[in-house]
Amino acid sequence: MSGEIIRSFEAPGGDPRGIAWDGKNLWVTDNEAVRIYQVNKDGVVIRSFAAPAADPRGIAWDGKNLWVVHGTVNLIYQITKNGVVIGSFASPAAGTRGITWDGKHLWLCASTVGLIYQMTKNGVVIRSFASPALNPPGIAWDGKNLWVVDDSEDLIYQITKNGVVIRSFDTPSLLTSSITWDGKHLWACDGFTVEIYQM
Repeated sequence: MSGEIIRSFEAPGGDPRGIAWDGKNLWVTDNEAVRIYQVNKDGVVIRSFAAPAADPRGIAWDGKNLWVVHGTVNLIYQITKNGVVIGSFASPAAGTRGITWDGKHLWLCASTVGLIYQMTKNGVVIRSFASPALNPPGIAWDGKNLWVVDDSEDLIYQITKNGVVIRSFDTPSLLTSSITWDGKHLWACDGFTVEIYQM
């Protein structure tokens, strides 16, 4: 994995902030429209609905439901794939933006404190450690390791579950805000180009 761009397409909204893979399609949060979009791998919109609150950021898929970070209200929402709110809990820190699911727990990154958190589905912090990124807006799980975006240095890091850096490479553009893993490739959304990239 070198970060080489395989292809890209226009994001469904004007300010994409979060991206998740559900095994077949992508989910994208858009801050401008305050909506969540499901799109296929070619960027065709399958469905969309209003986000549960203002400032939707990171998004994750747990195999059944979605998890969405909302920056302004500092809450994490669990919602159905039709946008129905199941529950919510407080973010572990102000500035929490990225979220991913490892099959058992949630992982979140907070840009204001530069920390990565492992949490239960009930919002209990299991542990935390320093992010290699100064300003981490996005995080992904690949089945073994984590990937973290740094939008201050425009880098993507692969790290172990204990925060040890394995490798890093450049983001596809200047405002890459989120990444996800599809089992073979990374996908990223970028607010500067308003594009979604497969890498």
